[in-house]
Amino acid sequence: MRISDVTLRTRPTKDGRLALYLHFSPAIRHPETMKLIHTEQLGIYIWEHPANVAQQQHNEDILIKAEVIRSLRVQSLINEEYGFLDHHKRNADFLEYFRHKVATSSDKNGMAYRHFERFCNGKCKFGELTLKLGERYMMYLTTQARAMKPRYERLGTNTAAAYFAVFRKVLRMAYQERMIRENMADRLGGIPKREKRKGFLTLEEVKQLAATPCQYDVLKRAALFSCLTGLRISDILKLRWEEIERASDGGWWMRICTEKTETEATLPISDEALELCGEVQGEGVVFVGLRRCMIQHPLHAWIKAAGIRKHITFHIDRH
Repeated sequence: MRISDVTLRTRPTKDGRLALYLHFSPAIRHPETMKLIHTEQLGIYIWEHPANVAQQQHNEDILIKAEVIRSLRVQSLINEEYGFLDHHKRNADFLEYFRHKVATSSDKNGMAYRHFERFCNGKCKFGELTLKLGERYMMYLTTQARAMKPRYERLGTNTAAAYFAVFRKVLRMAYQERMIRENMADRLGGIPKREKRKGFLTLEEVKQLAATPCQYDVLKRAALFSCLTGLRISDILKLRWEEIERASDGGWWMRICTEKTETEATLPISDEALELCGEVQGEGVVFVGLRRCMIQHPLHAWIKAAGIRKHITFHIDRH
């Protein structure tokens, strides 16, 4: 098959300059879109009629750079490498892609997006994604990033690891969808998590919590529901009445798909757990008004008010 000739050409602009572009003869076919490509705009210019030495020097420098690009394109065509055609992908908004990918998922994924948005000052194109940028973001999460609220503390190691894992997941999606040419996610690796000694509540302490008022009634009911059913906060937040049904023996059970393991499970619900859900409804979210931010200060304040001095989180009060 004949290799296309690559010619450097110019096109006059309205401001007295010449725009440089490459012309392919015969046209080359984009391997993904299958469109025939005749030209590639280089986005660089020379003066049509240089008025001084500086403009003459500018023209010489730009023409040298343009010739280098032309030579690289010839080499790419010989090697059948067409990555240089993907200008639209390199200029596409990665931040918007990231936001779209996590828009309907968990709060954790949303926070991961917000931290990357803060890191890149609200702008990041696909063409800017490099291993170096990924390594800088990893360093940012582990040494500089602070929680959005309530006390703006430095992120814990495991929180940083979780947010970086979301970033790598989105990178892997971009690679699979051919938005980027390199599988950076696997090359970056993850942030090592720190093993923690988990606290737990005794039955007596659960009774103490049940007898202690909480700032948010929905938080109290959801936390006690977690103790009785073993569900995580992520699963309780999205639990719907459509997933709760009466069993053939007159009891109740729920059919859910857990977010962490992405497996379906059918779990029995005791009368005590069902009572914590409130009045049985036909549809909609079970714990209306519950927000993930409640499991920080409000949860800790409630546990402290109950006279419990252990470090307990929503995730481990179910153990």
